[in-house]
Amino acid sequence: MKELRLVLVEDEVVTARNLEYVLKSLNENISILAILQSVSEAVNWFENNQTSYDLVFMDIRLADGLSFDIFKKVNINRPVIFVTAYNDYAIQAFKNNGIDYILKPFDEQEIEQALAKFENLTKPSEQELDGKKLAQLLDNVNAGLKSYKKSFLVHYRDKLVPLETAKIAWFYTSNEIVHAHTLDDKQYIMEFTMEQLEQQIDPALFFRANRQFIVNRMAILEIEFYFNGRLSVKVKPEPTEHILISKARVPAFKSWMNN
Repeated sequence: MKELRLVLVEDEVVTARNLEYVLKSLNENISILAILQSVSEAVNWFENNQTSYDLVFMDIRLADGLSFDIFKKVNINRPVIFVTAYNDYAIQAFKNNGIDYILKPFDEQEIEQALAKFENLTKPSEQELDGKKLAQLLDNVNAGLKSYKKSFLVHYRDKLVPLETAKIAWFYTSNEIVHAHTLDDKQYIMEFTMEQLEQQIDPALFFRANRQFIVNRMAILEIEFYFNGRLSVKVKPEPTEHILISKARVPAFKSWMNN
């Protein structure tokens, strides 16, 4: 059997060792060419090794940034299997050579299945992915990610507590910090951006009113006409700032409210 040359991009030493052990136990012909721990280290390695590898296993959040930054700086012309603790980067991953998306903590079966996908996709040609199979794989993965978060694990004093998504009245961002305000008037700091939250919450329940607010349908009391064709959304509990819908967003908001 032909040697399979892999590169691991992972900043957690224990995880990298565990992944290396699992891979070699699954296929004795696997060779780990490099274990890269940062964006800068990965960029340097790939710049000097354009064609010497077959497959990349890559974490997403690295010590000096997101691994997607690597693709902006250097050409990676081989398939990538993303292994991460976060489920909110899947779409972006598949736009960057991704053929599979594994959530940590992973098990041996998931790694084995990912390797099998790689082998199936590369059968027609050792240099090119089968476009139809890759598109089908992406469709299947996206379909599996259509379930939305039922709760978030948030910090409260010196504890971590589950916060039910349906009980969040609105999300609000200020100074790059996102807060979740609940229907019973409590507030928690979230560890996600507004854009990441939009991918994880049910769009039938939540609407992105503007850059600062995402509102829960259940929190809306009434809607008032505002200046220049805008709408002002009244919610409970009431925030310190107006929740305004721009003129351009009004049709989408009305359609959402009517569903």
